[in-house]
Amino acid sequence: MSIRFTDLSHHFDGHAALRNINLEIATGEIVCVLGPSGSGKSTLLRIIAGLEPIQHGRLTVNDALLADPEVNPPPEQRSIGLVFQDHVLFPHQTVAENVAFGLSDMQSKEREHAIALQLANVGISSLADRYPHTLSGGQQQRVALARALATEPNVLLLDEPFASADAPLRKSLRDDARRRLKTANTTTLMVTHDPAEAMTMADRIAVLVDGELVQFGSPEELWHRPQHPFVAATVADLQPLKGRIEGHHCVTTFGKLPLRLLALAHAVEDNTAVQIGVRASSLTFSNGGPCIVQDIRFLGDRYTILVSAENQNLELSNTLKPTAKVGDAVSVNFASAEAVILS
Repeated sequence: MSIRFTDLSHHFDGHAALRNINLEIATGEIVCVLGPSGSGKSTLLRIIAGLEPIQHGRLTVNDALLADPEVNPPPEQRSIGLVFQDHVLFPHQTVAENVAFGLSDMQSKEREHAIALQLANVGISSLADRYPHTLSGGQQQRVALARALATEPNVLLLDEPFASADAPLRKSLRDDARRRLKTANTTTLMVTHDPAEAMTMADRIAVLVDGELVQFGSPEELWHRPQHPFVAATVADLQPLKGRIEGHHCVTTFGKLPLRLLALAHAVEDNTAVQIGVRASSLTFSNGGPCIVQDIRFLGDRYTILVSAENQNLELSNTLKPTAKVGDAVSVNFASAEAVILS
């Protein structure tokens, strides 16, 4: 089931939470909405669920109007499942009873089969008779996901669903959830503030900043061609660096970067000040030069080297242990830099 937002805007007390959002999600697609706190992510989710009325714009499902400023069916009349960050399980009901919520129209044996199937799908069959307060955060998340999928919703909304799990479990839950959703061909919209989570889960990522949709594309597109400083810094892992165009180079405090390495949308005149984003892993250094090594850290799969020049810092990253030490003078090599102009 496809979803389309057209010219969607929303305000709270005169403040624009969403500004002219145009977004389409294909049937069976997993789209992650990524953005900083206050960017409008949860507001977008609540509007789809029917928890917030549409003030301006329209929401269509399979090209049929679902909601607009005059039409706003309640959540129970929408074939939409919702999983919150805090799971919202019923504390007085067992795991099986929680999953059974919404299946009251089924015959007893059919309902029992559906419950058993969903519990098995998320690997918690042995927890059927337990109560929510006896479960870990990860187990509660699986119960919430099983309950949401039990009704076979056409659309599933996930609001920071893995935030309460620790790092190793979070990865396992993400991988499992994506596999289940793709198998069920469930159209999914998931809110997250974690770029790595969005890259792992999404077919496409919608990035909101201050209520505006600043970029929408595949993880690969956002990584290689960020169109906004927030996307460059959080998704593409590019660090900002000030420079000035001089001839065929962008001159920075740390050295000269050839313009041929920058994706230029248009010609940039000499003496123009610019801000670029450069990927740490694409930079190398050699001993001797205008920069000073300030710190070296080992992060398991790579080393990061922090260098400074004229009160500015730049990070380099390499899988090989650096030969330089803290305090050494070095030169940064931009010959193979991966960089884009941000402004």
